[in-house]
Amino acid sequence: MTGADRTSPRRGRLAAWTAGLCALVLVVTGAVFAAGADRDASEGAIALLLPEVETARYETTDRPTFMGIVDQRCPGCEVYYANADQNAATQQQQAESMLARGADVLVLDAVDAVAAVSIVQEAKRYGVPVIAYDRFIADADVEYYVSFDSELIGYLQGTALVAAVEERGPRRDGRPPGVLLVHGSPTDPNSAELAAGVRRALEGEGIEVLAQYDTPDWSPDRATDWVESRLTEFGDRVDGVYAANDGIAGGAVAAMKAAGFDPVPPVTGQDGELAAAQRIISGDQYMTVYKATTEQARTAAELAVRVLRGEEPRTTAVIDGVPSMLLAPRAVGARDVHHVLVAGGVYSVDEICTEAYRAACDRAGLREETP
Repeated sequence: MTGADRTSPRRGRLAAWTAGLCALVLVVTGAVFAAGADRDASEGAIALLLPEVETARYETTDRPTFMGIVDQRCPGCEVYYANADQNAATQQQQAESMLARGADVLVLDAVDAVAAVSIVQEAKRYGVPVIAYDRFIADADVEYYVSFDSELIGYLQGTALVAAVEERGPRRDGRPPGVLLVHGSPTDPNSAELAAGVRRALEGEGIEVLAQYDTPDWSPDRATDWVESRLTEFGDRVDGVYAANDGIAGGAVAAMKAAGFDPVPPVTGQDGELAAAQRIISGDQYMTVYKATTEQARTAAELAVRVLRGEEPRTTAVIDGVPSMLLAPRAVGARDVHHVLVAGGVYSVDEICTEAYRAACDRAGLREETP
């Protein structure tokens, strides 16, 4: 699916997101709920299907937060959980198993948004509502969609890349600055939306796109290999890299360091991972986009409980006719690490400023926390 496939104009999406954001009410909790209680005593069962483990957030943030909120909001509910490890066929089997076990609501973060249509169809056969989580599923009868505005994230990344390239100044050879675009997985519709936002940011800025790549499975290793090949082809023509997420950014940084780039040209990212925060502090990555994935998981869990109980929750936007809850992302550069990630309780200074990054943290003004 591409951005052009969406029937709602993007300006309308952003307006709907802005107007509706203040209406979103979240419930905060911390405990983790263990599935397996007696169904006879259960209020119902909610299934959570996550796509992969390469991106750290799914197992460290999304899963425990979601399960904790369900436990707090619905102590009588069961939670069925599975991670597909980036295999669409595995996710299909997991979904079918959960539906057969008696799941009453399916929260689905699709490995492959096209293949996931059959999961939604199977859920409908059972009369089970589906909430698309993190990744939109086009041409499928889902009840709700919970995510961040991916085009806005791409635009934040793109504008940051433009600013970073401009900071480097004109090229000595008189050529326009050149960048590589390393997109996300071609089977993830969010990748197309991210790319649309980046293109919008680059439009008219006099920056040449040297090459671009759709990274299978969001694989950092694939990104490293591709960037290495492009560096062999373009050499010092590369003045910056758009990396769709922090895993890909890490792969791009590794390739440029191996090629002898010092300093590394500016690289974008997304997800606010700990490794990205450390690369930003050390100067190896220019920025990331922090998405409060705990808020996203809380929202999805709260929504799932309400759907289970037959309620009709208020949403913040409509995407392709699907009632949606879109949360606000935040661009994070070196100056933002402390007040967004540390003061926001995402990571402690001690977590960021390990021995390898202590000197960089001192230069950035981050100090170790004392008891």
